[in-house]
Amino acid sequence: MKIYRFPAKKEWTALMQRPLFDFSNLEEKVAQILQTVATQGDTALRHYAQLFDKVEPTLLNHLAVGEAEIEEAKTLVSPELKQAIKEAIANIRLFHQAQKENFQPLEVAKGIHCWRKSVAIEKVGLYIPGGTAPLFSTVLMLGVPAQIAGCKQIILTTPPNREGKIHPAILYAASQVGISQIFKVGGAQAIAALAYGTESVPAVYKIFGPGNQYVTAAKQYVARQGVAIDMPAGPSEVLVMADSSADPAFIAADLLSQAEHGIDSQVVFLTDTELLLESVQKELAKQVEHLPRKEMAKAALANSLMVLLSSKSEMIEFSNQYAPEHLIIAFDDAQAQAEHISEAGSVFLGHYTPESVGDYASGTNHTLPTNGFARAYSGVSLDSFIKKITFQTLTPQGLQHLGKTVEEMAEAEQLFAHKNAVSLRLAKLQELP
Repeated sequence: MKIYRFPAKKEWTALMQRPLFDFSNLEEKVAQILQTVATQGDTALRHYAQLFDKVEPTLLNHLAVGEAEIEEAKTLVSPELKQAIKEAIANIRLFHQAQKENFQPLEVAKGIHCWRKSVAIEKVGLYIPGGTAPLFSTVLMLGVPAQIAGCKQIILTTPPNREGKIHPAILYAASQVGISQIFKVGGAQAIAALAYGTESVPAVYKIFGPGNQYVTAAKQYVARQGVAIDMPAGPSEVLVMADSSADPAFIAADLLSQAEHGIDSQVVFLTDTELLLESVQKELAKQVEHLPRKEMAKAALANSLMVLLSSKSEMIEFSNQYAPEHLIIAFDDAQAQAEHISEAGSVFLGHYTPESVGDYASGTNHTLPTNGFARAYSGVSLDSFIKKITFQTLTPQGLQHLGKTVEEMAEAEQLFAHKNAVSLRLAKLQELP
């Protein structure tokens, strides 16, 4: 990790640059994949599965996962993992259930009533990465709120392995949250299938889920064509800020937990203590050697930084400017300092709240804005699966009360048909006995 000691504030923006990769040909490649799927449907999905996932097309005669495969998967998941998944589901369901809104009709003036109704998005697509890591936890993070919201059709896509099979933990997790429409499709081609539909995969109204740069580019491409997506998202990231009360081993573990996601992940460590900075360096060097994905983590660390600052307030200012996906505050007064945080996807307070708990089982959602988008976007929540429709009704008395106001405003905007829609009604009311 690159180390910076007391950088001037004018230098912060340059330090905060996320890793840059050459994606000059990415959009062109993704557009070609999307267009091919749009025109060739399932045939294109099997072709790309062979090209990218090394799956023989004959193994994908049926892109949909059958009931027998789901039942088999249940036998391949250990009792311990089954129990862990069930506990995570319970916490995630409790947290998201509490986000339900009960908006009561409001009489804004005599005879004028307005209200809002939450309606589930009818068809949603969940993309679950399954390449270097089968993210069955994302099935829970997306499937549970979709289920609570009442989405009528929940379509799950995830890449198969070379034998044309889906990781059993993904299938088990899906079965536990009530998802039965599962398809063996990964990458940008999966996003195309969800956006346009194929002979096997139904088209949806909104697409959720993380993925590599191809998946991300595909989501952004179809969003420009009118298909909603959860948020712009890219490589995973964490920022840890710590004072002298922090444990360097904990901090190193937290940094590595994000670094192992991929070579394009970024981790940032802020502290006001030189000794802690040096201790974390040593812990990182020691712990990374024991990771199965150590080469990936080391590549991510090369794109990452440690920054020594003068105070907690400077650390908070730096963090708010960076707007991290995940933020860990390892201070002795973390709760109080958290009040000053305004830009972050999800925040973890204190020495015993690793980011990992949010990734899996504390109850909060782990699908979060990255690359600074936390300045304007929230993470996935129950609201992500809901659209909100407003209603209003006016009594004759209500229209008489409000009519003159609307007429004046419509005339000022020179929209006389708008005015007339009110004026005709007011005139009719004048004629009534």
